[in-house]
Amino acid sequence: MQALDQLNTKVDMLLKKYAALEAENKRLKATIATHEKTVEILSKKLASLENGMVSVRLGQTDIDEEEKENMRRQLDNVISEIDKILNTLND
Repeated sequence: MQALDQLNTKVDMLLKKYAALEAENKRLKATIATHEKTVEILSKKLASLENGMVSVRLGQTDIDEEEKENMRRQLDNVISEIDKILNTLND
């Protein structure tokens, strides 16, 4: 009887661990989905900014330094956000 009780206890512990791992897996999948959506949004924003830069360059041969710096900052911000999200996905 004691062996059956020990086996039952071990089975219960394994079932609890399994349930906890399933919950964590579900949470991680939701986190990944959220990050993937954010990456997609930021990628679209980056593409839009790049298109804007091309349009500005085509329409204006002389871009003043302030505009260049502003565009660089915007692109740097978008790229850094994408990098952060990719790093969290890799963790």
